[in-house]
Amino acid sequence: MTRKDLVQSDPAVLMGKPVVAGTRITVELILEKLAAGESIQQILEEHPRLSREAVLAAISFASEALRADVVYPIKTAV
Repeated sequence: MTRKDLVQSDPAVLMGKPVVAGTRITVELILEKLAAGESIQQILEEHPRLSREAVLAAISFASEALRADVVYPIKTAV
């Protein structure tokens, strides 16, 4: 499987959210865990069905999705 094949979106699975192929583990969940400070190794230990390549594919997928969209900064209160 190539990286592009490792992330799939199917309307019948989690309302079409991008997931790691063959799982219900979303790209969103992987990114949230990384943003919370978890390492790739910790994520792999918590989710034995994932591979390092699948986590990297999720990151790559998110990067490509953001590149294609316009992202507006969040305004913070001063």
